[in-house]
Amino acid sequence: MKKLLLFLALILATLLAVGAAKANATAAWMSKADPALLAETAGGATAEFLVVLDAQGDLSGAARLGDKVARGQYVYATLTAVAARTQAPLRALLDARGATYRAYWVTNMIWVRGDRGLVQTLAARPEVSYVYANTAQRVALPGPAVAAPRAAREGIEWNIELVNAPQVWAAGVTGQGVVIGGQDTGYDWEHEALQAQYRGWDGSTADHDYNWHDAIHKNDPHTGSGNPCGFNSAVPCDDQGHGTHTMGTMVGETATRQIGMAPGARWIGCRNMEQGWGTPATYTECYEWFIAPYPIGGNPMTDGDPARAPHVINNSWSCLEVEGCTADDVLLAVVEAVRAAGIVTVHSAGNTGSSCGSVENPAAIYDASFTVGATNEEDNIAGFSSRGPVLADGSARRKPDIVAPGTGVESSYPGGYASLSGTSMAAPHVAGLVALLISAEPSLAGDVDALETAITQTALHLTSDEGCGGDTPTSVPNNVYGWGRIDALAAYESLSEVEPAFEVLMPMTIRN
Repeated sequence: MKKLLLFLALILATLLAVGAAKANATAAWMSKADPALLAETAGGATAEFLVVLDAQGDLSGAARLGDKVARGQYVYATLTAVAARTQAPLRALLDARGATYRAYWVTNMIWVRGDRGLVQTLAARPEVSYVYANTAQRVALPGPAVAAPRAAREGIEWNIELVNAPQVWAAGVTGQGVVIGGQDTGYDWEHEALQAQYRGWDGSTADHDYNWHDAIHKNDPHTGSGNPCGFNSAVPCDDQGHGTHTMGTMVGETATRQIGMAPGARWIGCRNMEQGWGTPATYTECYEWFIAPYPIGGNPMTDGDPARAPHVINNSWSCLEVEGCTADDVLLAVVEAVRAAGIVTVHSAGNTGSSCGSVENPAAIYDASFTVGATNEEDNIAGFSSRGPVLADGSARRKPDIVAPGTGVESSYPGGYASLSGTSMAAPHVAGLVALLISAEPSLAGDVDALETAITQTALHLTSDEGCGGDTPTSVPNNVYGWGRIDALAAYESLSEVEPAFEVLMPMTIRN
């Protein structure tokens, strides 16, 4: 009898141990799965998700390189090597299961579509750090302020005059030799104010390789069937209008009209939203392409060319928490990689003001982003412009960094011109100013710190009594205006006093 009881006890202990092990295993993989994703895959449903691996590239060595192209090449080589090595087992598993996926290198991540079982399998693997939902969310993009595009007016737009860009042009500096990147709803590249500045246009023929990328590969479930631009468009196209407007403020001009900050610069573009709906994956894909552009249909892992990267990127969009973006999500590492590559990443602060702490969404919240709020013609903060400090990550980081005109900004629009308001309209002014500064002093290319310093330290100081983040009425910088409203002429004139943060170790290369 004693032996029987002992035997039964052993069986019970074994069953309990097995049950505990299964419970622990379940708890382990579920702790690495986004709750929103678990909800999306309930009942056998499939969903998109992002599998982020533990292994991430060390980019600290980029800071020691004195040439922008060398920085980009270092970032590209480092991150693609890590991704190729560590993603191989997961990609083999996904291939064996016939899963749909896309690998990324700018952060070590794979986009996957699958069911709960596949989520569990991937989350349970030791090399996987976390599995995020990749849920599309419509960005609140400003619409045109007029019912129909209106005819162009002659002359220089008020917002361009206000920030003293024409005085810099008078010195012979218009952005020549500099490339501006933009990721948005796409771009109407044949618009009269944009075509001549498109890097893919030589005056008679177009070549979109390395100059355009479409990160929209399929219909978003929130939109109607099809898209005005189609999917995987091999030609620059704008399915909403917002992107065309922002690019006009950066480079736009015609024979009779000046709407852009740096009309001598060239531009390249990436579509990251499907009629206003974006995801962490589409934003990541555009950032990745900018660090090392590749030709239409090319392989991001092997065909990228950092020598063709832009000097600055404008980002007039937000990634909300319901999209899968949180304070420490996948985009943080992505934006830090862009900066390590020597590219200034300008970002709109958001239009969720006027409360303090309303700069709340990636990528505006990051220290690596140069975040821009919006002012009006009288240099007063726009009511919609988001204020700091950043509370989402607990940092209480001061944001925005700077402000620029963002109300009633007239710019290019598919079919003509339109007036829009938003921090989306303010950010392109700053991207254009970066282009002017690099054009004036090419040794600053790749020196993100020095470029941002030149802009912040010469801004028109503006103060606020809103008290955000403990600001006093005389605080500069502050959580409403940052360092103040940009002044292109003052920034240009300060260049003789700005020392590059690194020694140039090899000849500077700037591609048009």
